Amino acid sequence: MHQLRLFFTALQFFTRLPIPGWVGFDPAWLNQASRYFPLVGVVVAVITAATYALAVWLLPAPVAVILSTAVGIYATGAFHEDGFADMCDGFGGGMTPERVLEIMKDSRIGAYGAIGIICMLGLKLTTLAMLPPLAAIGALLVAHPLSRLMATALIWRLDYARAEGKAKPLAQKMSSTEFLIAATTAAIPALAVIALRWLPAAAPLAGVVTAAIATIWLARKFVRRIGGYTGDCLGAVQQVSEVMFYLCALACLPR
Repeated sequence: MHQLRLFFTALQFFTRLPIPGWVGFDPAWLNQASRYFPLVGVVVAVITAATYALAVWLLPAPVAVILSTAVGIYATGAFHEDGFADMCDGFGGGMTPERVLEIMKDSRIGAYGAIGIICMLGLKLTTLAMLPPLAAIGALLVAHPLSRLMATALIWRLDYARAEGKAKPLAQKMSSTEFLIAATTAAIPALAVIALRWLPAAAPLAGVVTAAIATIWLARKFVRRIGGYTGDCLGAVQQVSEVMFYLCALACLPR
């Protein structure tokens, strides 16, 4: 029951989905719930993939991709997209660590954030629209939990950069055992998609490697510029890793 409470705590924090009333809430659970962030990604993946599958049966693929992405954004409250935009603003406009953190904390969006999120969503929508339907469904099912695993890796390996913040309860040290649980959760959908042959076996492998490289590059930038990560950095890693996987899935398909 405690593990189930931890999962629902993670689901409540990262989505707008309702959870049972008996779950309750304890701030200490949020730190322990980090092991289930990829499982939240599985839930979001099922929602977006089901939306896409239903829509592409009736409508052209580009329309189905837009509807699927819109439903995913609604389900998560644009949580990760907002973090990516804030990171673009902060790292694009701030010259000192203090200024970067100040800009990221500002709820207003600037030029860097607007341009960044437009390019990110455009790349995501275009790439998914060019995938065959089964490949697109497979990519959604793998990319969402994988990208959240990449964000979880920052909690596992880096320090939190703020004294306080929305993600502060997540910023306590994550054990290797907890990260292994998260990695196992992300691996199961990938293995299922490979077994079903919805994607070539090379696609998940290339996607994992590319997502890891992007995460390491961003993590080094975060440490160099602000000494660690923030909640916005987690959102940025999730968005970049997700798009990297879609690009790899498209690149690995036969021409």
